[in-house]
Amino acid sequence: MITDIKSSEYSPGSVPQLAKDSGEGSDELQQMLRQYWYALLRRRWLIIAVIVAFVAAGTIYTMLQPSQFTAGTRIEISRGTKNITNVQGIDKETDPYDAEFYDTQYALLKAPSLAERVVNKYNLGTDAGFFLAHGMSVPSSKPGQSAQALRIVQDQAATRLLLSGILIKPVKNSSLVDISYTSRSASWSARIANLWPLEFIGANVDRKLASTADARNMLEDRLATLRVKLEESENRLIAYGNGHDIIILSSTRGADGKTTESRSLVASNLEVMNTALMVARAERIAAQSRAHGGGASSTEALQSATIGGLRSKRAELSAEYARLMVQFEPGYPAAVAVKRQIEVIDGTIARETARVNGGRQVGYAEALQREKALASDVENLTAQYRQQQKNNVQYNIYQREVDTNRQLYDGLLQRYKEIGIAGTVDPSNIVVVDDAKTPGGPSGPNLPRNILVSILLGLAAAGFVIFILEQLDDAIRSPQDIEQRLHVPLLGAIPSVAGGASDGLLDIKSALMEAYFSVRAALALTTSHGFPKSLAVTSAQPAEGKSTTAFALAAILARMGRRVLIIDADMRSPSIHGLANVANDLGLSNLLSGSDDFEHLVVQSGIEGLYVLPAGPTPPSAAELLSSDRLALVFRRLEKEFDHLIMDCPPVIGLADAPLLVRVVEGCIFVIASSQTSLANARQALSRVKQGHSQVFGAVATKVDVSRFGYGRYSDAYSYGENGSSS
Repeated sequence: MITDIKSSEYSPGSVPQLAKDSGEGSDELQQMLRQYWYALLRRRWLIIAVIVAFVAAGTIYTMLQPSQFTAGTRIEISRGTKNITNVQGIDKETDPYDAEFYDTQYALLKAPSLAERVVNKYNLGTDAGFFLAHGMSVPSSKPGQSAQALRIVQDQAATRLLLSGILIKPVKNSSLVDISYTSRSASWSARIANLWPLEFIGANVDRKLASTADARNMLEDRLATLRVKLEESENRLIAYGNGHDIIILSSTRGADGKTTESRSLVASNLEVMNTALMVARAERIAAQSRAHGGGASSTEALQSATIGGLRSKRAELSAEYARLMVQFEPGYPAAVAVKRQIEVIDGTIARETARVNGGRQVGYAEALQREKALASDVENLTAQYRQQQKNNVQYNIYQREVDTNRQLYDGLLQRYKEIGIAGTVDPSNIVVVDDAKTPGGPSGPNLPRNILVSILLGLAAAGFVIFILEQLDDAIRSPQDIEQRLHVPLLGAIPSVAGGASDGLLDIKSALMEAYFSVRAALALTTSHGFPKSLAVTSAQPAEGKSTTAFALAAILARMGRRVLIIDADMRSPSIHGLANVANDLGLSNLLSGSDDFEHLVVQSGIEGLYVLPAGPTPPSAAELLSSDRLALVFRRLEKEFDHLIMDCPPVIGLADAPLLVRVVEGCIFVIASSQTSLANARQALSRVKQGHSQVFGAVATKVDVSRFGYGRYSDAYSYGENGSSS
């Protein structure tokens, strides 16, 4: 027996959210490439149409083009150098592999000036045959146009034709260059191909002649300027030296022409006087040493010949006196005479020693006086030299200016002499290797190449169009988009099946039911007590598979031995009664209107344990009916009789029913149809559901083309179907 409804309030249980899978997700780059690949598959017919259109246009364009003839010649460009100033850092050294030089030559070969030279020399601006070879006629005069203006227009037109037909192609890893010309005339192509290198050689020669003449004129002007500067700097140097008594006796120049050492008069005199002072000081020290030495034992006294002779004579007399003292008394006359002679000799030695000592004092005084005089002269010269050193700062500045000007002048003068007579040039560094021959057949238009170009352009255009369409299309296409863009857990992906979902729901081994088994398993992990007691199933818009999802989950739970009631709450467009094959005469609308006849309103389906509460008659205002408190009371009553309540809610967008219904259940799941639901609608629907403070367990992706997205392990036999699941 179904018990009476009690008026107690219903409070949904608190349910923990489904934890996001912590395993490693697929690589972002792989996902991006996969999305682009699926976009190409979805729009493959658009790609094919764009490519076919481009190929058709390219083919028509090629067939309408006239025949073209191409003739070519080959030249060799040797590395040439120019040395005008011979100043390091300005003229470049020879480098046979200088890419800059060859790039310059290639640019000169394609220069408009070369085309103008060919036009002017061979009068191509008025040659009707030349214009006819390009499918044009000679420009005619306009009213009021002068002959000179007409000639300019004709030459400009011929120049543009030449530049459009010429092709310069360097031969890789060589100094060879291929020059080819294309026009509608084989003879004109060969003629222009042969004239082009000849005029290029002529233009090169003219440039060398002009550069030599310009260099000579430039050097002459520069030499005149430097000559004046050199004279002015030398005059300033001499004037400054005379004004400050700077007399340079000699100077030394380095290899670069700069003055490295100079010898002035003051410095030379100071050096001489300082040397003399050193000598005088040494002599004074020696004289002072002699003057303060011992008298009789001094070096001069000992070395004196006179004193030495007297001392020898005294020694003889002393020996004689000693001999007499042996025989006689001191008073003996002979002894007295000898003694007197000794005394006379001693006096003479004393006088001579005194004379020698007096000479030492005089020598010392003279040496001291000479030293003082030289020291005074050296001091005066030192003062002059120091003053001159101060003056030399500015003098050296003038000297460096003179050296710099003289170096530049000498260098340019030498180079001016080397240039020689104006007009002297080196032999041409350009040689014609192969002349152009008249082509035997047309070279274009090239149909295979144009078709290939058309295909590439078509691919580029199709890619651009697809990129724009993909940027404008915000539909949720893959199951991965649900987690990445909506930030809600993905509970499972339901594959689309051919012919409808009703057959798949009856076969428990079908791929459809296997997918819903995965959803049931994911839902069993969303709460602490397993599968939610009450569950609402809704979607953003109709026909996304929410009814099928609700019925499939209810059927799976019933087959597991649970008492399950599926409630069709979509009273505006009910569909559960069709899936369960029951009548929809009475149902939820009757209960909400006040009926308590649960036994007749809840009906048994064809699956054991699965009961159905149909939507019932469509009420005048479903939103008003759902806003009453009776909805919670009905659900509280039904929860006591069944293990699980699964409610199929209306779509969220545009209706107020779903936000009202999800308030009375434990939580809800969101059904999103692949490639059908836009991101904006899905976000808006989720926001409205969450405003009702309902727990969103996650989302289920339906109508998934597993052959494209590779989601799940489903058989390749299942293909996408528009009616893969009903609403």
